[in-house]
Amino acid sequence: EVQLVESGGGLVQAGGSLRLSCAASGFSFDDYILGWFRQAPGKEREGVSCIDSSDGSTYYRDSVKGRFTISSDNAKNTMYLQMNNLEPEDTAVYYCAAVPDRASVVCRAGDFDSWGQGTQVTVSS
Repeated sequence: EVQLVESGGGLVQAGGSLRLSCAASGFSFDDYILGWFRQAPGKEREGVSCIDSSDGSTYYRDSVKGRFTISSDNAKNTMYLQMNNLEPEDTAVYYCAAVPDRASVVCRAGDFDSWGQGTQVTVSS
């Protein structure tokens, strides 16, 4: 059974940093595409960043490029999202997700089938 558990959220001032972690079990990172998504109140869940850990390829949404970095430690089955220079617009519940690797997957919530419970990130101005 695939299980994902996020941690590392919290309250931070604008310009600050947080690192989110996603501890995974029940599958091998090499066989999956992993992603970070977020959902703000009243908005749809959106893809923030995704990684294909088999080849290291990554995707970032435009608004986080240059500020966020996704990484994975395959030995620890843990994925990270380093978030720097946070902005109030980054406030949301952040979720990690996984899906078996296939060519048609894009960093979009509807393409992923396993989800963590989410962790709140709040950025104050």
